Amino acid sequence: MTKLLATFFFVGYMPIAPGTFGSFLGLLLFAGIRQDLRLFGFGLLLVVALLSCGRAEKLFRRKDPPQVVIDEVCGMFLTLLFVPFTLFNLTVGFLLFRVLDIIKPFPANRFEKLRGSAGILLDDLAAGVYAGLILLILGRVL
Repeated sequence: MTKLLATFFFVGYMPIAPGTFGSFLGLLLFAGIRQDLRLFGFGLLLVVALLSCGRAEKLFRRKDPPQVVIDEVCGMFLTLLFVPFTLFNLTVGFLLFRVLDIIKPFPANRFEKLRGSAGILLDDLAAGVYAGLILLILGRVL
């Protein structure tokens, strides 16, 4: 069950760019949930991620294994949670999240040094916050 959840239904086993596929599924999941249930859905995802990521790290015997993509699902979901639901925000949010998740600007780069679920999850949540804030700013400027 841990592998099923942490790999987000085995998407993490994609041979190329599992994090990107996980992020895209996070976007699809977000788009598929009614607006009034999105905050609850994010909370549920977060609980599942907190319970499964640390266990998956032990199962895969590796710190932040690439197969674990529920953290990307959570980060992508957070990116979109507080911005208007538009094609622009979905597209730019996805791109921003992926770039920020890869480059990990401060303090996200510090979070990945933590152990267990926190170390796997917090850098992606930070990237989601950064991307969401940029989308909010772009929404005011454009």
